[in-house]
Amino acid sequence: FLFTILAIFAFGFIANDVDDTLVRMTKEDDEEEEIAEDDERVRFNEEHHILLEDAKKIKRNVELKEELIFPLENQEDYGRIAAQTAKQVIIQKIREAERSVIVDEYGSKEGEIINGIVQKVERGVVYIDFNRATGIILPDEQIPGEYYRQGERIKAYLYSVEETPRGVNLKLSRTHPQLIEGLFKMEAPEIASGTVEIKSIAREAGARSKIAVYSNDEHVDPVGSCVGQKGVRVTTVMSELNGEKIDIIPWSPDPATYISSAISPATVLKIDVVEQEHKAMIEVAIDQLSLAIGKGGQNVRLAAKLTGWRIDIKGMEALGVKSEGLSDDVLDDGIVDDGTDDK
Repeated sequence: FLFTILAIFAFGFIANDVDDTLVRMTKEDDEEEEIAEDDERVRFNEEHHILLEDAKKIKRNVELKEELIFPLENQEDYGRIAAQTAKQVIIQKIREAERSVIVDEYGSKEGEIINGIVQKVERGVVYIDFNRATGIILPDEQIPGEYYRQGERIKAYLYSVEETPRGVNLKLSRTHPQLIEGLFKMEAPEIASGTVEIKSIAREAGARSKIAVYSNDEHVDPVGSCVGQKGVRVTTVMSELNGEKIDIIPWSPDPATYISSAISPATVLKIDVVEQEHKAMIEVAIDQLSLAIGKGGQNVRLAAKLTGWRIDIKGMEALGVKSEGLSDDVLDDGIVDDGTDDK
């Protein structure tokens, strides 16, 4: 683009000689133009192209694809207004070219994790520098209790690339469930290669998350692949998420087995699954009832979100007599329509 500007100032207007074998001749109002899949021709642009028959009127021996140069009219003084107009046009074209490059580069990275440096924090919005572009983390997309220091390198999930009149907005998230999946892909080659799949994620950012994993190879342990030797892989992910706790459970096509695993670390004594109501009734030992429910109902709430099932928990004595149950308020918090996050 810069070469084009310099060429215009040095030589004047430049046009390429073309015919209908090289370009598509279309009408200006023809927005819904049908293009064949094998048609590699570009659209005719009168600012860059000149038809061969018109070019021969200017230069007799001109050939196809040859460039014609139209020199600018020499003037001693173009005037202040003309110079200012030229300056504004050049600046606008440069900004448009930069914007196009950013959209092309980061548009292909949408849905991925990208690295950046904290530029500043202003009115609760964190600005992340990516050299040629700047991303933002809105307050709702920040992990509660996390502090961002200027110059700190950070990883975030790119969930939206928007082109606006003021520039390109890169919207980032630190709370999106897919951030966890992306971090595990970086740490576990088995997940990156597809041998191990993350089937579902339930997350309460900054506090605790549960992920369900499944192995396509019977010789590969899905949970062990995520945990790593001496827990090094899961510890690295937790550190990146400001110490957020992560429970890794094996996914199963059998609802009873899957839900029993999801309620861990509590041990399930009995489970009844009602397929029609998408509901599971679980019985645990009385001394494990608080463990199954979790602080403020967090454990059962995450299990319900992870599995997509409504979960009722009851505490049982050794003889199997009901002694205590989960309150309706906590149960309501554990009801979800599906096992995915809205984001």
